[in-house]
Amino acid sequence: MLSVFPKAQKPDGNRTAPIETRFRNMPNIAIATSDADLLRCFPVMLELRPHLLESEFVNQVQRQAQQGFRLAYLSEGDDVKAVAGFRLTESLSAGPFLYVDDLITTESARSKGYGEALFGWLVDYARAHGCRSMELDSGVQRFAAHRFYLRQRMAIVAHHFSLPLM
Repeated sequence: MLSVFPKAQKPDGNRTAPIETRFRNMPNIAIATSDADLLRCFPVMLELRPHLLESEFVNQVQRQAQQGFRLAYLSEGDDVKAVAGFRLTESLSAGPFLYVDDLITTESARSKGYGEALFGWLVDYARAHGCRSMELDSGVQRFAAHRFYLRQRMAIVAHHFSLPLM
């Protein structure tokens, strides 16, 4: 299992101990690369994306991976506690950035530091890959998630608009 632990930063931008030191007692964080790892992530992802079908999940993630999508997961033993779907991308407005498509901690594991650890890993991954920022959209009804993102020092900087075409 691949585990990437670049240096963490304090809010003021100074380098501190590597994330494995900050979260010494935290479980492993890795990018899912095998079908088995992807399937281990499915029950957690299903809590955020209930429309997904297990029979299509691996193929969909593999298709998206061809466009740069990655699925990171935090596990403790055999149990996946949190999952993040993300991609490195670039835009004229933001330059290079990490976009978080999905970020979920399984309900039974919330408020135990797993989400914070995975969020910190994503920030460190983005910095290690030269990103200027980490971006995400969050459904307007997800109040607990919004409180979490604000505690992580994220700012609300835009409104996301959508036009259904089907």
